Amino acid sequence: MSTTTTVYIVAGLTALFFWIPAIFMTLKRDLMMFQQNSYRPERYSRWASQNGESTSITRCFYLFATFFMLVPMIPFVISAPVAAIIAIWFTLTLLKARYKKPLVFTPRARRLMGVSLSIAVIIVALTWWLTGLRGACVAAYATLFMSQLVLLCGYSVLIPVEKSINQKYQDEAASILRSMPDLKIIGITGSYGKTSTKHYLQRILSEKYETLMTPGSFNTTLGVVRTVREYLKPYTEVFIVEMGAKQPGDIKEICDLVHPQAAIITAVGEQHLETFKTIENVQRTKFELFDSLPNDGFAVINNDFAMIASHPTQNGPETIRYAVSDAKGCDVTATDIEYDRHGTNFTYVGKDIEIKFRTPLVGQCNISNLLAAITVALHLDVPVEKIKYAVENMEQVEHRLNMKHTPGGLTIIDDAFNSNPDGSRMALDVLARMNGGKRIIITPGMIELGSRQEELNNMFGQRIAKSADVAIIVGHYNRDAITDGIRSAESFDEENLHIVDSFTEAQRLLVTIARPGDTVLYENDLPDTFK
Repeated sequence: MSTTTTVYIVAGLTALFFWIPAIFMTLKRDLMMFQQNSYRPERYSRWASQNGESTSITRCFYLFATFFMLVPMIPFVISAPVAAIIAIWFTLTLLKARYKKPLVFTPRARRLMGVSLSIAVIIVALTWWLTGLRGACVAAYATLFMSQLVLLCGYSVLIPVEKSINQKYQDEAASILRSMPDLKIIGITGSYGKTSTKHYLQRILSEKYETLMTPGSFNTTLGVVRTVREYLKPYTEVFIVEMGAKQPGDIKEICDLVHPQAAIITAVGEQHLETFKTIENVQRTKFELFDSLPNDGFAVINNDFAMIASHPTQNGPETIRYAVSDAKGCDVTATDIEYDRHGTNFTYVGKDIEIKFRTPLVGQCNISNLLAAITVALHLDVPVEKIKYAVENMEQVEHRLNMKHTPGGLTIIDDAFNSNPDGSRMALDVLARMNGGKRIIITPGMIELGSRQEELNNMFGQRIAKSADVAIIVGHYNRDAITDGIRSAESFDEENLHIVDSFTEAQRLLVTIARPGDTVLYENDLPDTFK
């Protein structure tokens, strides 16, 4: 074997050797984003095109390496090591990257990673067999450039496998539920507020019943299936099921599994419009829960939202309508609402009943969520004194308009889980009520609002100008819309408008601005898919 041939082989094998960790790390990141998009190809593809992921600098360099090795006048012994250097560089970059919501290697994720890696290896091996070492290196770096396509091919291969596994688990969960005919099942859905309401209801009902709720954000069919299989016990008396949706039919699918006897619909608003397209589709999907109830069922729905108040319920199960903003036509409302830095006093007013409550929760949205939870608890005959005790000792749900006090004298309003037009308005209302210091907001704005993204974030900026003294706008995604909205209000001091690239930078700036007695509102924290 000549020296030239030896160098040729070494160069090619070097490029292939460093391709192995590069393809693993690249697919791992792609899989993380696919997981954050609920393993839905259409959502993942839309995200990739809208965020420029398909033409990112990393993929451009991989494309460069691919073509570099194809150019006949460039010796392979030069182009292959250059490709290897590119692979090393970006592998190290991905190794050092930190994400807010890293990949969770669930069994499904492991299956998808394994099949996708196998597809990439098979492509390279076949190309080597058909065209030789140089062709194999070109194919290897082409798979890096097209890793998203490789991942989606792996997803397609696994479709029948995943369907079979999911059906098996669903059948098992359905069997468990059928074996518990006395179990009370309460479904909760809404564009927002459902997770907080779920926590409040669980806390109150646990004063009388052995109660289980779907944990975390287990609000899909598979999340409910997992909850039933892993957490539901024979002695459980009440099962509270949070039901999320990204498209029509999602709520019905969960209801067909659990068959709820009671329901809470917290909101119908402009959320996930990228997939729902219209607010009417949101309304129909949320009311899939109401439509699934038996004739002797019980529904509690929030009339503060026009798309709920206008929906007829006369021919359905017993329905209680509640509201905080406008009690007209409602059965339940809250009066005498008084906020302070440590919580809220309010009076629950229902049919022939008035109950005074004190709670550590703040904000109209939290009072609204409590109204729904209290109404269901009264329906299930939980004693009033036990309800009052639970409400007074209610723990705030993390990142959902909960209030904290720092040793340095700052009041922190944490509403960072997500944001939406109505929720942000309520959060700003709480901020506006804070006295004694500067009112500061840190926010990247709102997402998944479809064609109204810019308009609604501009309106958000206008509300910020009326409610806050200092605004720190994070990131690029909604920057122009929010700042234009703030600047449209002449009363807001331009010197108090700050634009930063990251939350880390926002925190450094806050240290220089905040003083004891100030209040800081964190409104939303965009996931990695919107960086």
